[in-house]
Amino acid sequence: MYDNDGYMHSFPLGVAYIAAVLLKAGYQVKIYNQDVHHNPDNHLREYLDKNRFDVIGLGFIAGYYQYRKILNLSKEINHSKNRPFFVIGGHGPSPEPKFFLEKTGADVAVLGEGEDTIVELLAAVESRTSLKNIKGIAFKDGSSVVVNERRPLIKDIDSIPLPAHHLFPIEYYRLLRAPHIASSEFSLNVISGRGCPFTCAFCYRLDTGLRIRSNESIIEEIKFLKSKYGIGYITFADELLMSSVERTASLCEALIKSALKIKWYCSGRLNYAKPELLKLMKRAGCVYISYGIEAMDNEVLKKMKKGLTTNIITEGIVETLKAGISPGFNIIFGNIGDNKETLNKGVEFLIKHDDGADLRTIRPVTPYPGSPLYYYAIEKGLLRDCVDFYEDKHVNSDILAVNFTELSDDEFTMALWEANDRLIKNYYKNKLALVLDETKKLYGEKDATFRGYRHN
Repeated sequence: MYDNDGYMHSFPLGVAYIAAVLLKAGYQVKIYNQDVHHNPDNHLREYLDKNRFDVIGLGFIAGYYQYRKILNLSKEINHSKNRPFFVIGGHGPSPEPKFFLEKTGADVAVLGEGEDTIVELLAAVESRTSLKNIKGIAFKDGSSVVVNERRPLIKDIDSIPLPAHHLFPIEYYRLLRAPHIASSEFSLNVISGRGCPFTCAFCYRLDTGLRIRSNESIIEEIKFLKSKYGIGYITFADELLMSSVERTASLCEALIKSALKIKWYCSGRLNYAKPELLKLMKRAGCVYISYGIEAMDNEVLKKMKKGLTTNIITEGIVETLKAGISPGFNIIFGNIGDNKETLNKGVEFLIKHDDGADLRTIRPVTPYPGSPLYYYAIEKGLLRDCVDFYEDKHVNSDILAVNFTELSDDEFTMALWEANDRLIKNYYKNKLALVLDETKKLYGEKDATFRGYRHN
């Protein structure tokens, strides 16, 4: 696992699933982990020089940091004395495999969902047979790159073995904090399904549709995590758990029946945030729902194909708060039709409904390769290609990459700065008030439950 320069890291579910299918197929698997010790990138080369492996794999998403990190790690792999067969995969290379194969020097890129593909690929590498008939990969053929037919999605995702948790330092990953988690509680991420039925213009998800795990499979995994690792808080890492009222209610009822008594966090849709469902989610242990609001203007929402209106958003947030669940407010700025007025609507909404569960700021919309917005940017001459995106435009997720508004770049940046200045000040003003209230209770009421100002 590569280090993302963070203090803590999320458990790498994607890699853990790939490891699980390889173990099931009879392969030996070793996880190289930068996360815990923050080893420098050249440590990987030293590690490969001392240890011989047949194949090495790197999976990554499309972020600016990941891109530059992968280039550095690829250089270390390619210059190692015992360079293994080099495979890359994930959301990053899947839309533009030729670009990433050329940039990383990897031998093969796995496109999209990788569990079936990686097993077939390793069998071909082991037997030294042709790669031309393996679906779901791109590979080098001399000086050219061959992109094979995409592989159909796995229909029954319950057939995929549970992630290979035992190969990872779970004692480290379970320390990751989340909204409303107690200091004594441990958390870990789980997925309850793959995909999303919606088609937002800024989303770079390539796989269409939604595939849901059975409640029994999900409960089995949570029971295992609770008994083996003491996990009491589950972060559902799905693109969208709350994909329908029926599906969400069914999972909640299964969690209640299981008597696991866990806390959990999920992604949600505000058109499904109705009182009865939210009450059921609360009973099942839900403490936080991360909502993709994206904008507080109906025309902007329509242009991004969000499938929401500001009335639906407002009603859903109000009902979520009434149910005693904290809502996560995700808003982005710079969509087609956005301006200073639409940005201000978002800021006002966040301030009005913020319950202090976490700090929320507004980021610029980014046209990641694979998204409809990416191809729109190219069509309109706002972006040349993948090289322009990664090498020139996308330098940080909080800095404007491509400007879809009528504001100048400087005006855009200033507007976003002013918006986030307000949001940050509001958040810490509320935090200050909470600490002062604690102080008043401590000394005024001699509150013996107080655990110290620096406890957290």
